[in-house]
Amino acid sequence: MENNTKDRELLITRTLNAPVDLVWEAWTNPQHIAKWWGPNGFTNTITTMDMKPGGEWILTMHGPDGTDYKNKSIFKEVIPHKKIVFDHIAPNFTATIEFEARGEQTHLTWHMLFETAEQFIQVVKTFKADDGLKQNIDKLNAYLAEMKSKV
Repeated sequence: MENNTKDRELLITRTLNAPVDLVWEAWTNPQHIAKWWGPNGFTNTITTMDMKPGGEWILTMHGPDGTDYKNKSIFKEVIPHKKIVFDHIAPNFTATIEFEARGEQTHLTWHMLFETAEQFIQVVKTFKADDGLKQNIDKLNAYLAEMKSKV
């Protein structure tokens, strides 16, 4: 029997207008990711970002209303310029981000798999995670354009 996870996953793909080495830098350097991570209006404080299997990623997202959202993730897999996999703790989900070099562009696949369909529904309805993910990629794309202009 096939294990169907469609009722508990978010998936977005986007071709970014930047080479994979720049996209990787924006994703893996805490000074960069702090500037684009999260939905519109959010800022970030990254306490720890140990980019290796078993390494922790601890950040606080500061909402536009002043609310702080503490986040903790554990990296499971890091393949330079190819893939990042991490487990996010509370709500529990596994994020897999894949990077595919396409000349001066990068095709990004961002997949989030939640433990249960109920948890997925709660996160999407309560936190609008689907819209947040789209905004996150839009912010990354804008940040990459800024990075490219400085090179």
